[in-house]
Amino acid sequence: MPFRHVTRTMTQASQGTRVFLFLQGPHGPFFNKLGRMLRAAGADVWRVGFNAGDRAFWFHPSTYIPFRGTVEDWPKTFAGLIEAKGVTDIVLYGDTRPIHAEAVKAARARGLMIHVFEEGYMRPYWVTYERGGTNGNSRLMDLSIEDMQKALALSDMEAPLPPAHWGDMRQHIFYGALYHWFVMFRNGQYRNFRPHRSLTVTKEFQLYLKRLLLMPFQAIDRRLATARIVLGGFPYHLALLQLEHDSSFQMHSPFSTMTEFLAEIVEGFAAGAPRHHHLVIKAHPLEDGRVNVRRALRKLARDHGISKRVHYVRGGKLAQLLTDARSAVTVNSTAAQQVLWRGIPLKVFGRAVYDKPEFVSKQPLREFFAGAARPDGRAYKDYRRFLLETSQVPGGYYSASARRQLLRQVVDMMLSPEDPYDAFKSGTAAPRQQLRLVTQ
Repeated sequence: MPFRHVTRTMTQASQGTRVFLFLQGPHGPFFNKLGRMLRAAGADVWRVGFNAGDRAFWFHPSTYIPFRGTVEDWPKTFAGLIEAKGVTDIVLYGDTRPIHAEAVKAARARGLMIHVFEEGYMRPYWVTYERGGTNGNSRLMDLSIEDMQKALALSDMEAPLPPAHWGDMRQHIFYGALYHWFVMFRNGQYRNFRPHRSLTVTKEFQLYLKRLLLMPFQAIDRRLATARIVLGGFPYHLALLQLEHDSSFQMHSPFSTMTEFLAEIVEGFAAGAPRHHHLVIKAHPLEDGRVNVRRALRKLARDHGISKRVHYVRGGKLAQLLTDARSAVTVNSTAAQQVLWRGIPLKVFGRAVYDKPEFVSKQPLREFFAGAARPDGRAYKDYRRFLLETSQVPGGYYSASARRQLLRQVVDMMLSPEDPYDAFKSGTAAPRQQLRLVTQ
């Protein structure tokens, strides 16, 4: 499918100052620093805050706009802000939570430019920046490998090797805990605030704190589980879990719970995999225990008579487990990118930007576990190069050096009249430097 524009032209912006309206961002100071750099570039910047956690990380009081209304009040308030401030651009982190989905809908109807940040499709040393939407709403969903190969014809970039770990997870968890602390104890002015997730803010904070305290003990459990697999000498298949409350899982998958996904995987493995093969369930690195995955897995394995062939690994590095894996399955986890880079057969169940017929299996699950077809490695390398030249920006949200690395490039991308994919096609995108590992 040919490239197509999905956001407005710069007609309005070219007639005057760009006006950016920030909504909710990643935990921590990234959005504040991004806004400061956009102001330095000559733009006007405003921030809507929905709770005390949003306020705590925005250090420019005169541009902060508290929203204290209800969810039902938000569409009218948002429309009023657009008119009152002369907004030309909106900036948000993730496009599926209710307040963001409503804002994107309204902004698109008014021809505003929509800047969406998300965790990197190529984690951990990249973040995702796209126009209009991410994940299942990304333009990548409509681009074929052939489209990407044509765009790459003028590029000779050497793609960096995939990272073996997520970077400094402690800072990610720390900012999450701090954010929820403010919402718990300083949220008196935002009494109508309701989190977009099902758990209460208090429970969210308790889970973040528990995760921080238990990290050393969980690391020991993880090493022991990994050692049993690595030293076991048996062939095995990987199932890559996600956070059940993650928007990509909730909005772009056929499952409503992770247990539903596990049930399908265990049943397919029991029916199709050779009897001497094992199944390794790899939990998400930020899994906080709100869903007792281990207990559900034990029951499923017992019911299918494969208890001795099923293993659970909580978080940690994926690279070591991928070394000898025969295949991998997931709903739509970005960790699947590491699977494909290593040429391991992959099956997905949800909508994912990497779900291309050249390298993602379409075999029924039973057949997949019995003997999966290998992906087209050349096609995947072209896909990966295309992403690293366009929407994947070196850096991160949570550590100081990673934020600096990200800001060096992403501000110019936001100010460009073209989105990352069109800019690359037309040759106006800034050249990408070879990746520098930044985790501190």
